[in-house]
Amino acid sequence: MSTMKIKKGDLVQVIAGHNKGKQGKVLAVNAKSNTVLVEGVNIIHKHAKPSAQNQQGGIIDKEAPIDISNVMYVHDGKVTRVGFKTVKKGDKEVKVRFAKTTGKEID
Repeated sequence: MSTMKIKKGDLVQVIAGHNKGKQGKVLAVNAKSNTVLVEGVNIIHKHAKPSAQNQQGGIIDKEAPIDISNVMYVHDGKVTRVGFKTVKKGDKEVKVRFAKTTGKEID
């Protein structure tokens, strides 16, 4: 399995589907199914019965996962592809993500 290029907390933009153009923060990444949960994107309506946690019940709006291939990382206000490179920090070589458009390190 390859390394995921999108991580939790990243700002991403949807590039395909009915939510195309929307931006949001990544809430969760599922590497097994290659999906991400993006804040405010792909909202579904879940019908819930009354329970101990939700005594009222009713219709709950929540985010549904979307495929990771349908989102792109946003760097300095523009969407960009993400690459990996090794950088020498001190006496160690560290693998870091970088934005392919600008060449700057992401983290």
